Amino acid sequence: MTSQEFRGDGPTKPSRRTFLSAATVTAAAASATVAAPLAAATSAAASGAGSGATAGSGGPAGPGRPIRPQAPDRQLRSLLREIDKRRIEATVRRLAAFGTRHTLSSQDDPVRGIGAARDWIYEQMRGYAARSGGRLTVELQSYVQEPASRIPVPTVITNVVATLRGESSPERIYVVTGHYDSRCTDVMDATSDAPGADDDASGVAVAMELARVMSTRDSDATIVFAAVAGEEQGLYGSGYLARQFRAAGADVQGMFSDDIVGSSTADDGTRDRRTLRLFAEGVPTAETPAEANTRRAVGGENDSPSRQLARFVSHVADNDSTGMRIRVIYRRDRYLRGSDHIPFLEQGYPAGRFTEPHEDFAHQHQDVRVVDGKQYGDLPEFCDFEYITRVAKVNAAALWSLAQAPGTPKDVVIVTTNLTNDTELRWARGSEPDLAGYEVVWRETTAPEWTHAIPVGDVTTATVDLSKDNVFFGVRAVDTAGHRSPVAFPRPGS
Repeated sequence: MTSQEFRGDGPTKPSRRTFLSAATVTAAAASATVAAPLAAATSAAASGAGSGATAGSGGPAGPGRPIRPQAPDRQLRSLLREIDKRRIEATVRRLAAFGTRHTLSSQDDPVRGIGAARDWIYEQMRGYAARSGGRLTVELQSYVQEPASRIPVPTVITNVVATLRGESSPERIYVVTGHYDSRCTDVMDATSDAPGADDDASGVAVAMELARVMSTRDSDATIVFAAVAGEEQGLYGSGYLARQFRAAGADVQGMFSDDIVGSSTADDGTRDRRTLRLFAEGVPTAETPAEANTRRAVGGENDSPSRQLARFVSHVADNDSTGMRIRVIYRRDRYLRGSDHIPFLEQGYPAGRFTEPHEDFAHQHQDVRVVDGKQYGDLPEFCDFEYITRVAKVNAAALWSLAQAPGTPKDVVIVTTNLTNDTELRWARGSEPDLAGYEVVWRETTAPEWTHAIPVGDVTTATVDLSKDNVFFGVRAVDTAGHRSPVAFPRPGS
């Protein structure tokens, strides 16, 4: 990286409004030996800026290179090839065969009810752990839920939790869940058949298949695969899991709930086999009054940690290797519904919900019956197992890319103590052993996605020749293999 200024009309002499501060340039040059991916990107940035790169939304040219999706590397492509449709189908059919998995159903019947389903999931996960070379551990996480909404008597709720401990950054955690409880028309009916194939044996099958294929691989960060209970009664199992993470001070940097990911067919019979919805909230559920005031001042409604997580998923999982298009929905969840990502949002963790593109409500929350020749009930025959397999690939691409990249930058500040026409950003350096450096990203305030990236090297401060009043900025980390973290949106400060 040179000390020349990068502008839309090519390099010019340095001025008081330099692209990068002199300190940043010096530090970046000093770290060049460990930042080869950034050095290559810097060259691309100079080329892009010199050719008049624009924000893609009618805005002025500016520094940096256009952002491109991150293609899966060889390791991820190998992982995706191992995801097995036959295993996913077998899991969905086995869970449906327990008759009902209602949270209030029998916990000690060996063939029917939630207890039998719990024990089967646990044994399958233990089998994956036995073949993992010590990488994967499995536990039953239980507690007694005292009487509450939809819980008439004290009830044991148990999550099956499999943990793939990270090798170099084990304190950084990513979570994926499906809920293994089910229901029929009456949410308090614990005895009637409630096969729950789509809602949510499909999500459990995704989490279990990911645990199987990832358990034989070394991951930089920790990945948790959980089958949670009590969702239909009020998100009880996931609420307990999220609170346990918060009580332990866990650094959960991303969580996904896979809930109703089993069908590509809508209620009118139309099919969309290639789209997966990802619900991601804007205004954070756990936002404090002070944080709300800051958000209103800077316009950060579209830049919550969950929105950054959703952008990351689109960046790494919307491609030919997964065969899916990610449709991000700017909303916490659907109307009248809520899933297991919400307790994580309540604890201040970035989280989102995957779900199928269009739903057929005759096959959700319904008694198994035939009315006027129409079959009702959440039965395996209404699932699309090739579709669930592609959903699993999306999850795998997102989780594995998160876990192998550096963590989301922390303590990111946009300096607002002076009136200037440039922008200074600061952040704390990550501790990953393969950290190569950082990129400053920016976009027009009306653009939904980040459009430009400016490689700045292994530094913790950068000054950019763009006004913070006119565009949005963020910071992301890059490792020596070129893996990029989610973007951190800065808070104003000094």
